[in-house]
Parts: sequence; structure tokens; C-alpha cells
Amino acid sequence: MKYAKSLAGVGLVQLALGLPAPQMTYEDNQGDVGGVNPPIPTYTGPPVGNLRGPTDLQGGIAPRPPVSGGASAVVPDPELVGGQEADGELGLYLDFNGASYPNGPQPIRGGKGGTDPGPRTYEYEKLNPDIYAPPETDKGTVPQAMWPLGLSHNLFGVGDESGWARQQNQDNLPVSTAMAGVDMRLAPNAYRELHWHTSDEWGLVLKGSVRVASMDPDGTTFVDDVTEGDVWFFPQGVPHSLQALHEGAEFLLVFNSGTFSETDTFLATEMLMRTPVSVWAKDLQTDVSAFDYIPDAEKYIFNGTPAPANISEQNITSSAGALWGPDGYTYHWSQQEWHNTTGGSVKILDPQTFPVAAGFSTALVVLEPGAMREVHWHTQSDEWSYFLQGSARITVYEAPGSSQTFDFTAGDVGYIRKSAGHYVENTGTEDVVFLEVLQAPKFSDVSAAQWLALTPRQVVKDTLNLTDAVLDTIPKDKTLIKPGNPNMTAIAGGGQKY
Repeated sequence: MKYAKSLAGVGLVQLALGLPAPQMTYEDNQGDVGGVNPPIPTYTGPPVGNLRGPTDLQGGIAPRPPVSGGASAVVPDPELVGGQEADGELGLYLDFNGASYPNGPQPIRGGKGGTDPGPRTYEYEKLNPDIYAPPETDKGTVPQAMWPLGLSHNLFGVGDESGWARQQNQDNLPVSTAMAGVDMRLAPNAYRELHWHTSDEWGLVLKGSVRVASMDPDGTTFVDDVTEGDVWFFPQGVPHSLQALHEGAEFLLVFNSGTFSETDTFLATEMLMRTPVSVWAKDLQTDVSAFDYIPDAEKYIFNGTPAPANISEQNITSSAGALWGPDGYTYHWSQQEWHNTTGGSVKILDPQTFPVAAGFSTALVVLEPGAMREVHWHTQSDEWSYFLQGSARITVYEAPGSSQTFDFTAGDVGYIRKSAGHYVENTGTEDVVFLEVLQAPKFSDVSAAQWLALTPRQVVKDTLNLTDAVLDTIPKDKTLIKPGNPNMTAIAGGGQKY
């Protein structure tokens, strides 16, 4: 038995053999569905019955069901949450966590939609209320703009609990043509082995600390330690290694190719194994016996020996020297002060302050409950976003007349095409933290509110029928964040949204 040895070690063999297969429990629909009447009686014995039915069940021959009094799709006493009965064009956020099984949640908004009696998993609906009961302003077709990394296949490292990685690319989010992402975990002292890519790599430390080491084509070396909130960047083709420090690490990687795949990385172990030993002996000017114990498989992510506390011990240089300052591959973003404004905080990192990361422009945003990243769009790049904490929603507007609203929680990736209008609204009771990544030489956007404020007033009034009273209140300077009422449905009861 494959697992007998490990189970025996903890005395669980007989227990494991005697238990039924484990089942995940979650709220879903119960009772009759699709002509099946669960629970189905258990049967043990030789197969009985036919796989196919008789021909007298064909339409026009078989008995018909009654017009009334037969199988029912009626949902008795459907439960609606606050805001569901409000005008659908208000598009209020619906907190389906307040709905109780089995009468809610229901896909109803502003009198549109209807109850849902059929196959469903309630947890999906609670996480995605704007998909399940969309605002009436949603229209047409917009490419899927959200992917939860929790649904990405995890690739484990080698050895005992060394780490893992999961990725998002065009395979699971086809709209993401220009960027892809990887979430990677390294155990204390574990490595992401020596490697390089065909794409640029931008990394943000989420948890713990990492030692990064690299060498550029001139033989100039770089080594540094980065911690939570710090960033590294390696241009395509530049070899590097990543080692978690003594407390381990988790980090986010963003690549400037939507087709990037973590499994297509160039690895030092594979290069060693796929080149004749005699060639390596000549290249390294050593005896072939030196290669008797090289790895026989890639190491990918693996456990290592602790990095020395004195980083200078690993700062090996040639006559080309070491990289530092504007040529260095790291930026200690965690030490940058926040730009604080009513409703939240923002800090930007782009080539103006991190010049080695040419083409990567990013913003880290914190929104207080009820606040939102103002309606805007980007002129030079698609936007790749990642949610670090909290919950939010985004409506994506695509020309000429389509929009769709998506919900996000921690660990979700968003992707919005260049020039598509959008906002990010905090829908939770805690701060939401998210990252915006652009492929641009400078982080920038067009603010819809600022555009209206700076356009000749006659043009705006003739086009949008907005009054002077409204236009007088719009700031002429970009605000980035708009504060809002944490009560997301207050406007339905006569309260203020802002």
C-alpha cells in the first residue's frame, strides 16, 4: 500500500481504512434536481438495469408532466439584502454575506432578474455579488478581467516543504496579453535556483525577506537583502538567484509577457545536465570527475543552507565591480513615505526613481472603507493589478457601449486593457490594498473628474446635461482617491454615497 508506511508511523492505517472518503462541506442547493432524487439508495451487487431507456419515452409518446402541481422551481420566501430593491442603475454594492441559506442570496436587483432554485454554490455568489446580480448599468460583453490565484495550479518545490509557486497568464486570463504574474513561496533559507527568463521580472516582497544576487552581461555583480514592501527587477536574460532569509518569504512576480510560464524558465541545473560533460570540463578548466555528482533533475525551489548575516561575504566582484544606486536591481519601496489624501494613501514607483526597471510603472494603493480609486484610464498601457488585502469591485467600460462589474478579494488578479475606463471601490469594512502595474515609462492616468473640470463648461453642459452646481464642486487637480460612505447602501435610504 503506497501510504501504509507513513500512516503506520502515526498509527492511522486501520483508522484510514475504516473511514469513508472525506467530503468537502459547503452550502449548495439541496433536494431534487435534474430528475435525481437524492439521497440515492446504496446498492451493492452485480450491475442491474439498462443504460438506455425504451423508445416509448420519446416526445409525443411518453406521458407529459402536469401543467400545474408538478415539479416546482418556486423558491419560497426568497431573501433579499439591503440595496437589492433599489433602482438597478444606482448599482449599489450588495453584501450577500447577510443572506441566509437556503433562501438567499438571489440574483435580483431593482426588480430585474429572478430567484435561483437550481444547482449553485453559495460561496461563489457571496464572493461575486456584482456578477450574480449585476448593476443595471452593466451592458454588452467585456473580456473576463479577474482571475483568483487561489484557482491556479500550485507547483511544489523539491524536498521537504521547500516552497511552491502558482501563476496567472493568458492560459487562465486570456485578456492579459502584455503581462503575467507568479505568486511564490520560499521556506526559511530555501532557494529559487539560479535562473533567467526571456521576459523582464519585477518582484514585490509580500511576506518575509529575500536575498537577491545577480550579474549583468558586463560581469558586474549585485547582491542585496529586501523585505516586505521592497522591490527587485531583473531584465530579460540577466541571471539571478533568490534565497529566503531565516524567516522565509512570499513574493509576487510580474512579467512583461502575457504568455510567460514559470515552467519555461532557463535553469542552471538543466543547462548543466543538457550540455556534454566534456564541454563543461573545458569551459570550467577542470577534470570531468568534477561533474560526477551534479544534479540529475532540476532543483527549481529547494531547501538550502542559511545565508550569512554579513552580506559582504557574498559580494563577489570582478574587475567590472558591483552595481549600486541607479544601476542596482532593487528598490527599498517599504521605506518610501506614503502620499496621504482623504480616503486613502498612494505611493508610486516608476523609472523616474527606479531607472533600471525601464517600462515598469507601479502604484501601491490603500483605500479606506467606502473610498474608491477615482474613475480613470491609462493611455500608454494595459493595467495588471493584484489585491493584497480586503475586498473591492471594478467596473470596466469598453468602447463604445459595454461594461461589466467584477468583484475582487485578496489574492485576485485584475487586468484592464489600455484606454478602458474603470475605478476601484472598497466594498469591505477594512482597508483594501492593491497594486497597479503598467508597462510605461511613467505612471500616469487620465482622471475623468479632472477632464470634466478642465473642459470648457459649455461643452460639458451641452454634452452631459450636468448643472453648474455639479461642475462647481469638481476639483481641477487630480485627486487619485475619492472618500465615500462606508455604508454601501446608504443612498437607497436617502443617505449620501460620498
